[in-house]
Amino acid sequence: MTAINKQPGWLEKLGYGAGDIGFNFYWANISAFLLIFYTDVFGISAAAAGTMMLITKVIDAFTDPLMGALADRTQTRFGKFRPYLLWLALPLAGAGVLTYSTPDLDADGKLVWAYATYSLLMLIYTAINIPYSALSGVMTNNSQDRTTLVSFRFIGGFTGGILVTYLTPKLVVWLGQGDEALGWQLTMAVFGVAAALLFLWTFAASCERIQPVKTERHPIKQDLADLAANKPWLVLFVLALVIMITITMRAASGVYYFKYYVMRPELVGEFLSSYMLALALGAASTPLMTRFLPKKQLMMLLMALAGLLSISLVFVPADQIGLIFAVNLAIGFVLGPKSPLAFSMYADTADYNEWRTGRRATAMTFSAATFSQKLGGAIASASIGWLLSLMGYVANTEQNAGSQLGILLMISVIPGVVALLAAAVMWFYPLTESQLLQMQHELEQRKLTAPAVGPTE
Repeated sequence: MTAINKQPGWLEKLGYGAGDIGFNFYWANISAFLLIFYTDVFGISAAAAGTMMLITKVIDAFTDPLMGALADRTQTRFGKFRPYLLWLALPLAGAGVLTYSTPDLDADGKLVWAYATYSLLMLIYTAINIPYSALSGVMTNNSQDRTTLVSFRFIGGFTGGILVTYLTPKLVVWLGQGDEALGWQLTMAVFGVAAALLFLWTFAASCERIQPVKTERHPIKQDLADLAANKPWLVLFVLALVIMITITMRAASGVYYFKYYVMRPELVGEFLSSYMLALALGAASTPLMTRFLPKKQLMMLLMALAGLLSISLVFVPADQIGLIFAVNLAIGFVLGPKSPLAFSMYADTADYNEWRTGRRATAMTFSAATFSQKLGGAIASASIGWLLSLMGYVANTEQNAGSQLGILLMISVIPGVVALLAAAVMWFYPLTESQLLQMQHELEQRKLTAPAVGPTE
């Protein structure tokens, strides 16, 4: 059990970050490989796969606020959010294996299987990931410390992404021994067991410190109404959706880009894993960056740079491998801080909601992150599938000029323009650093005069 300290120490931050390594054994795989698994291994069309990923993710995204409300109302001796890491680790592993399995079915049967297993995977992922995200909002109330804590999370997340993008193609070959479908199934089994162990580590290392002032219970619709009136939250909701379109489109199209445009499929692992490393370095640099620029201005600058760099990739010839890697690394570094910045801001908007209404719904607030991420990822995945189909993509063959152009635009110009849009969205974020300090001071004063639930172990 973790000792109750005023603020989380380095070991607790490390344990919290370990959880996102586990989550990216799923998320990074879905973002980078699931679409090409469906088209080139599982055997359904790009358009059908894109539509399926859009429909299932949109439906699943609407379960996020419900899961947030459930987690906010959970009461156990281990806290509100930590228990979900224990309860759902193994079910998530099982759903991952089923999603990446290829049963002997006809085309219609395969499509039904894809809808059912992917829906199950995302439902369980939601049920464990939203409480994990909300956990950072109750481990500390210090804004800078939150940025550091969430930086640990995303360093862990990008570490998981590096492992997934580098190891997955190699594990599929090694474990499958010539049977690619079996290789994918066994690879997800390995990742599932590893993720379960990491979730256990996070559970044991973390502590829920921040407790709301005791008030009468309020209905879920009140939480939703509070969020609808929370302008900082609304801005972050749109921001996360837009940014996830950029990130998912670049990740998912990267495999197609190297396989069919650069014509060097053996470099896919190195291309994606080096990009994840750059993201991790950017995330690790976030606490240093926030010492020089406020979160809002920093986010605007970084997204503008990401947009311009991404657009520049369209001008790099396919045979300039070194330059392709260099531009991609630069994009990764400037995109890296966006996640710790955004998630520390979500915790700030939970404070804002409590300050404004007297009610705190931490998990509901953080459900916006996964809701908008899933929606953005779904839009990106569907767009890739539809654009590939429109441009004449045929799996495992040499692509025509139209298909190659589509693949190039999906990794460069399209996500670049979307990143520039994200910079513009951030202009409307209203909270300043001085406002946050004043709010947190007033909240502490309220808690001195009202009873609160004691901290949990």
